Amino acid sequence: MITALDHVQLAAPPGTEPLLRAFYGDVLQMAEIAKPAPLADTGGCWFAADGGRVRIYLGIEEGFRPTHKAHPGLAVSEIDEFATRLGELGALVVWDETLPPSRRFYTQDPVGNLLEFVESAPQS
Repeated sequence: MITALDHVQLAAPPGTEPLLRAFYGDVLQMAEIAKPAPLADTGGCWFAADGGRVRIYLGIEEGFRPTHKAHPGLAVSEIDEFATRLGELGALVVWDETLPPSRRFYTQDPVGNLLEFVESAPQS
C-alpha cells in the first residue's frame, strides 16, 4: 500500500550543479543532502526540506530538455510571503487561480524545470 511520496527526481544538464545549489539551497532554502556513496560520482545534487519529509533529487542527464507540463507540486505555508521572497530573488512567479480555494503559483529552476507551489485553503 502506498503511504507517501518518497522523493521527486528531476533532470538537469551536465555542469549545472552550482546553479542548482544556488536555487534549491539559497532561493528555496532547502538543505543539500549527501548522495549515497554508489551515486556520489554520477553528478547532480539532492535537497530536502521539512526535516527530510520533502526531497528533490536532481540527476544529470545528457541531452537534457526541460518539460513544459510535468512538475512536482510542493505544499507551502504563507504562500504570499514565499512568492514575494522568490520574486525579490529573481525567480519567475506565475500565479494560477484556476483551482480555488487552494492558492498556487509556478516557477522554474535555473535549468527550466517547472515547479508548482500550493497552499491549501484552511479547512472549516
